[in-house]
Amino acid sequence: MSEPATSFQNAEPAAMEEGTAANVEEEEPPKDRSGCYKKLLVGLVLLGFIVFVIVDTQTNNYVRNGIVAFLEWIENNTVAGVFCFVAVYFLATIFFVPGSILTLGAGFVFSKALDSLGWGVLLGTCAVWVGASLGAIAAFVLGRYLFRDAIALRLNAKYPVFQALENALEDKGLQIMILLRLSPIVPFNALNYMAGITAVQFWHYVIACVAMLPGTILYVFLGASAGSLTEIGGDDEQGSNKALTISVIVVGIVFGVSAIAVSSYYAKKEFDKILEEKESEGSAEISQGDDEDNANDNVE
Repeated sequence: MSEPATSFQNAEPAAMEEGTAANVEEEEPPKDRSGCYKKLLVGLVLLGFIVFVIVDTQTNNYVRNGIVAFLEWIENNTVAGVFCFVAVYFLATIFFVPGSILTLGAGFVFSKALDSLGWGVLLGTCAVWVGASLGAIAAFVLGRYLFRDAIALRLNAKYPVFQALENALEDKGLQIMILLRLSPIVPFNALNYMAGITAVQFWHYVIACVAMLPGTILYVFLGASAGSLTEIGGDDEQGSNKALTISVIVVGIVFGVSAIAVSSYYAKKEFDKILEEKESEGSAEISQGDDEDNANDNVE
């Protein structure tokens, strides 16, 4: 009688462990759901701000007028204005606020406040680059947190082409991102989120932000050469240098096409590797099946 009792006692902890494991498995889905709800909430808030900014630029221009008023305030508060400018540019990058007015305005207000074109361009460039880089990194992290699992990983599992592009961006992401950053025609705010969705390594992305400096210096200098903030914030482009504008567009196209060419080249190489791996796996499975058939024939 002691043996059944012992076995029953041993069975009790096992059953309790199984029940505990089952409870843990049942509790995991709510955690996953809560994570999805958090991502959905953050995404909706972000989308709401972006939609407001896009609609406002086409209707009331509250954002543009607010930026112009903010730049006027910086003229009289230079020291505090530098730090506030970095914070505002950081938020503008995340919420898709056009950065051109801020960049041009930085050149104008800092040059006027310091009464020096050179020092104004230098201070404006530093403030713009720091704010834009921090905002770009934050947008990259948001893009990876919100969209990568839902978009990129599913596409990679279904389509080998996307997997090849992922591998290319993971290995050569630094070169590709530098070329994209050097191109002023590539949408800056959209690129930040798109890079987060891809497999570009975080530190490659951060280092590539240095490539924003040439374009930043150019636009800050153009702003420092402007006649007034009204000229910067308005839609009138009569005072702009058409030759310089055309040059910027041409340079942007060259670097943009170069980035696409490099991405396509490495993606093609990765795609060929994936096809070779699949072919080798298929041939291995076929040879294994033939070996099993031969072994069964020998047994018979």
